[in-house]
Amino acid sequence: MIIYGVALLALCTLAGVIIGDFLGVLLGVKSNVGGVGIAMILLICARLYMQRHGGMTKECEFGVGFWGAMYIPVVVAMAAQQNVVTALHGGPVALIAAVGSVLLCGATIAFISRTNRGEPLPAEPAQPDSGAAVAAGGR
Repeated sequence: MIIYGVALLALCTLAGVIIGDFLGVLLGVKSNVGGVGIAMILLICARLYMQRHGGMTKECEFGVGFWGAMYIPVVVAMAAQQNVVTALHGGPVALIAAVGSVLLCGATIAFISRTNRGEPLPAEPAQPDSGAAVAAGGR
């Protein structure tokens, strides 16, 4: 049954790539536009649909969960590498935009944290040590 989870992931990936390529053609870009994100959204929707309608066995869910967890970091790393390579070949405008956005976000966070002078959060009440209760025979 784990193979069904892998098959579901493969179908969603294939559909995402096809839809992303189609969007690229529609937008006039010679690239896949959002295919990975579309594939992950399709996988989430398919998994939820199958769970609600009783089509998702525990083994199938393990297959989807395992390969979904493996799929996301690999694809994100590949996309990040591609974006960096494209930015370096794109010239200084892409690098200036990247550095500028990081600096702008940092400055915005610093500004918000310095201007937010609200009262601090109340102290959390002390909880009894649960280890001592277990050692004394309590619950």
